[in-house]
Amino acid sequence: MSRPITEREQAEHRAQRHASRTGASYASFIRHLSEVGRLEPALAECAAVAVPCALARRIHPSEAKDLEARLPRKLVEFLPPPEQRAHRPRRFGREALLEAVAEGLSLPLERAEPVVRAVFHAMRDLISEGGADDVATHLPPDRQAL
Repeated sequence: MSRPITEREQAEHRAQRHASRTGASYASFIRHLSEVGRLEPALAECAAVAVPCALARRIHPSEAKDLEARLPRKLVEFLPPPEQRAHRPRRFGREALLEAVAEGLSLPLERAEPVVRAVFHAMRDLISEGGADDVATHLPPDRQAL
């Protein structure tokens, strides 16, 4: 006969299951991003952080929080915590967004747009159409086109 499982063991088991699911959803997102963007996995992983970071600086904090709620937990762990972000969105244009991503990824500027488009595409596949539209409405038309 086996001994009863303690509360601590149950909690550890739940934590392991959660970590496993979290890692699996993150890995699935990175694979999807690699496929839709035809990106090397290492670049996809870096882009998956760089683009939402740049986007979070542009949209209202409440919209950034809503977006993060739809992203894989492990990805959100790599983003700066809300208290380290500006309370007001910074206004910047499409070129500044592309430059920030290019710089963050050490890419030539001309390679940034396809990477940004790939991340937006992969993120859009993760969230509802309404959620994607909510984020898009907080962006000027030149960034909505991405």
